[in-house]
Amino acid sequence: MKSYKDLEIYRISYALATKIHKMSLKLPKYELYEEGGQIRRSSKGITSCIVEGYGRNRYKADFVNC
Repeated sequence: MKSYKDLEIYRISYALATKIHKMSLKLPKYELYEEGGQIRRSSKGITSCIVEGYGRNRYKADFVNC
């Protein structure tokens, strides 16, 4: 495994985040900015956590701590 992009869970979460982003843009106008923005940010947060966790793999002490 050379990169976090090789992880199956990353690919699944990225595809899901993309799908959720597209769906959230179809919300009614009054929900598009408040709830829609929150939905988009939270869906991308999962992918970001996977990338961050993969990056910590290099630092043994930090990785064991998790």
